Amino acid sequence: MARKEILERLSALRTAMREKGIDYYMIPTGDFHNSEYVSDYFKVREYFCGFTGSAGTLLVWQDGAGLWTDGRYFIQAGKELEGTTVELFRAQDEGVPTIEEFLKEHMAQGQVLGFDGRVLSARQGMKYENALAKIGVSVAYEEDLSEEIWKDRPPFPAGKVTLLEEALAGESVEEKLRKTFEKVEKEGADSLLLTKLDDLMWLFNIRGCDVECNPVAMSYAVLEREKTVLFLQSKALDGPVREYLGKKGVQIREYGEIVRYLTEEMSCGRGTLADPRYCSYTLYKTLERRQKPVEKDNPTELLKAVKNPVELANMEQIYLKDSVAVTKFIYWLKTSIGRRQEDGTASSEITEITAADYLEGLRRQIPEFVGLSFPTIAGYGPNAAMMHYEATPQDHAVLKPEGMLLVDSGGQYLGGTTDVTRTIVLGEITEEQKAHYTAVAAGMLQMSAARWLYGCTGRNLDILARQPVWNRSLDYKCGTGHGVGYFLNVHEGPQSLRWRYTEGAGETVLEAGMDVTNEPGIYIEGSHGIRIENVMVAENDAKNEYGQFMHFKTLTWVPLDMEAIDEKQMTEEQRMLLYGYQRKVYEKLSPYLTEEEREWLKRETKADNTFFLS
Repeated sequence: MARKEILERLSALRTAMREKGIDYYMIPTGDFHNSEYVSDYFKVREYFCGFTGSAGTLLVWQDGAGLWTDGRYFIQAGKELEGTTVELFRAQDEGVPTIEEFLKEHMAQGQVLGFDGRVLSARQGMKYENALAKIGVSVAYEEDLSEEIWKDRPPFPAGKVTLLEEALAGESVEEKLRKTFEKVEKEGADSLLLTKLDDLMWLFNIRGCDVECNPVAMSYAVLEREKTVLFLQSKALDGPVREYLGKKGVQIREYGEIVRYLTEEMSCGRGTLADPRYCSYTLYKTLERRQKPVEKDNPTELLKAVKNPVELANMEQIYLKDSVAVTKFIYWLKTSIGRRQEDGTASSEITEITAADYLEGLRRQIPEFVGLSFPTIAGYGPNAAMMHYEATPQDHAVLKPEGMLLVDSGGQYLGGTTDVTRTIVLGEITEEQKAHYTAVAAGMLQMSAARWLYGCTGRNLDILARQPVWNRSLDYKCGTGHGVGYFLNVHEGPQSLRWRYTEGAGETVLEAGMDVTNEPGIYIEGSHGIRIENVMVAENDAKNEYGQFMHFKTLTWVPLDMEAIDEKQMTEEQRMLLYGYQRKVYEKLSPYLTEEEREWLKRETKADNTFFLS
């Protein structure tokens, strides 16, 4: 994007700020539901600074601007902000102030912080409101200053809503509503305002297409003792969906009626449960005018995270099919890069983009495939050091028979959502790269073999994956794992694997039926990036006088690249885990491969190694 455009947009924004009496204006990455990924309509932060990452907050004032983002995006943001006058603030780095700290230091009594309260969570909005009130600063949250500036703004999303059959969902809407309302009442409330999109899709057994790669529809719901009201855009609904929901006792209202309903129609009893992490600041203030909301986590989040037996069975089948596709892709890469045709001329070049397209084509051959679960990240060489790198037609690399390609990808299927990363050797690599790959592989394998007593959270287990990396005085600036939806968002909570203690951040006990990714990595700017990612499901193990023991069941069966592993740098236990995993990969995938692919996989996994049979 031309830097001149960004400068002009920032100038127009500052003019609007002066006219509205706003001294600092904050633009988060979010929609009206505090979603992680948003439709093009909501990419206001990107419009005003050019940074395309999925996480970050822009702060603009009259003589400056700053972007706060996390370690996944430092390299990318540094490049995309060049020439925009927007300063990069590397969140959580030593000496870098938080936005709140920055505002307290720079704002003066009587000044105003502005933001669109519809795209800021209640928790964030209240934090700024309370902290800044102590220094005499007020907030203005009813202005979206981009409306008059962004003339060619994309339309508000309104894709078709579809049903997820109960045979696939594994549970009826009535049963989900009953379980949800039981938890609402236990929290001392008698109604629930639900704003989180993937929770809404799960609860009503519907899916949408309003956010790229996430099968969600713009919606709200209010659950009361005597009625359930679902707010959807009427143009997104057809007869069968209306009829289905009607039979479940669900009333349908227009999406835009939510504020009026909360203000005029909803009954006031013991209180309305509203999750401040996802409920917008605007809706929270709307509720607060009647009575203070009951601030608790959405009960649907935990119910959704624990997959039911039907979901787990379908996921296992889908992950096997997806693993076959990814393995076929690796075979194609390794046998195509640098290959010459019979006449001696070089084969057509393969780029990061064409490689991603080829993998998507393999997934499309799977009958249950619906779409990608996120845009494929295919980063070659130094590009792989950017965790969420995305190649473009204007800026991408050509693959060569040297170095490594990192591919992070996944699919949306009727029966599951996949997320898998492999770093693939294309030719000669350095000893440092091999040592780094070995450490990452060892960490992934150790986490896969975890065994623990019930009651642990992801913070208790993260060290298993991170220790081989920390042993080299290295780290990766993200968590080790996140939950994955069931034909829903690829990032799902509340479960996670991460080491850092963050004040105010909740931790969730790992329950049987929760899935989680396992994705340690090493990222060296200007050189290489390595990530290996599998998805696992927590299961109950032995139960005795010490309590309920648990373990992970692996869903992803894609080979590790033995060309990148130095077994001498692994412990005996790590080597055993490596050989065991590779053997299972061969056993599970070989029936679905061609003879040539099968022979390659046997060599790749060393499945004919006598060590396997000992």
